[in-house]
Amino acid sequence: MTLTDGREPAAAEEPAVDAEALRTHVADLLAASRARSTSLTEVVDEADLVAQHSPLMSPLVWDLAHIGSQEELWLVRDVGGREPLRPEIDGLYDAFQHSRASRVELPLLTPSQTRTYVAEVRDKALDALGASPLRGRRLEDHGFAFGMIVQHEQQHGETMLATHQLRAGAPVLHASAPPPGSPLPAAEVLVPGGPFTMGTSTEPWALDNERPAHTVDVPAFWIDTAPVTNGAFAEFVDAGGYDDPRLWSQAGWRHRTAAGLQAPQFWERDATGAWYRRRFGVLAPIVEDEPVVHVCFHEAQAYARWAGRRLPTEAEWEKAARHDPATGRSRRYPWGDEDPTPEHANLGQRHLQPAPVGAYPRGASPGGVHQLVGDVWEWLSSGFHPYPGYETFPYPEYSEVFFGGDYRMLRGGSFGTDPAAVRATFRNWDRPIRRQIFAGFRCARDAANGVG
Repeated sequence: MTLTDGREPAAAEEPAVDAEALRTHVADLLAASRARSTSLTEVVDEADLVAQHSPLMSPLVWDLAHIGSQEELWLVRDVGGREPLRPEIDGLYDAFQHSRASRVELPLLTPSQTRTYVAEVRDKALDALGASPLRGRRLEDHGFAFGMIVQHEQQHGETMLATHQLRAGAPVLHASAPPPGSPLPAAEVLVPGGPFTMGTSTEPWALDNERPAHTVDVPAFWIDTAPVTNGAFAEFVDAGGYDDPRLWSQAGWRHRTAAGLQAPQFWERDATGAWYRRRFGVLAPIVEDEPVVHVCFHEAQAYARWAGRRLPTEAEWEKAARHDPATGRSRRYPWGDEDPTPEHANLGQRHLQPAPVGAYPRGASPGGVHQLVGDVWEWLSSGFHPYPGYETFPYPEYSEVFFGGDYRMLRGGSFGTDPAAVRATFRNWDRPIRRQIFAGFRCARDAANGVG
């Protein structure tokens, strides 16, 4: 909810919480997140669950037990006030104590023990949900702790989905095809200059790095109407973009050379020179009007330079996604304040691929920018820093310890992101060399560079 002048309302203006309705809503989201975790871990055998399919990823069984461990810590021990169920395993499932590459060597719970553990935790978490007043204490106000855990499990659902993409062997995941695309009226959209409200102070389940709401003045800029497609990126590859150091930053060229990058991850040519892509065990021709995915920040930046453009800043992306020029207010999503539906965006693992450009006209922003939410995370030029007035809550390891460094921002979510774990203020970040994530990009340019 925002005021028409762009300011967010004070907390006192928020309606009273209907505790019973909120409990039902939380229970439904907890059930949905667990159903996804279960589906991603039951579709493979025990050997696949305990294996490490890439040094970049944890064994699937570690992710599942970690989900339970975090739920026990916050909902059972803290909110519920219960004694620890398995205190001896806390260290095993602490993401900061063990690198992903080393977790396969730990004395982890077996798949059977893990399933028993997460089920016991869930029973006690639901007891805590029934007993919590869902108001008063900040951690419980509006069900924040429960929303945090829902988002955490769904984030690991996307992580496990990425592990499935890296897994060798026969396909085990299946989904329907996304809706067809449609031609867009223009290749880029002009976003007028001026201030807008970035971040939030009132979204109940927003995480600390999304807060507080603050005004940012953004000069006018042009932004692509849709993410860069496979067809467009193939032109960059075929034009020698990976072999021209002038297109790459110094760090990017060093990484391209050391890693031997020649095309997006999972792309390969057939004998005729046509591009194919391996997706969840299925090799098929690339879909030209589908957003490119599995490119790192350096590849996105090199493409943008080749195209005579640049990557958007984080403020530019959020203004394009949230600002309504007619009212001056910032929306929750590009299409408005209502939660995402299947008509708005490609989210929630309904489809195992990005949708073609123009597939979601109802999800467009007021300015006509499409597919800002869902399909692919979008690399941005900005690093990860706190907003003015940032306050760590409820623990520094979620955001604070990652500020600075060489991280680059990712916005908008992907086809593997659940609606509960993304919104137009949600901030994601990763190392600029990462390609296993479901990331693509779109380009921007200064308005001073001329008209489109």
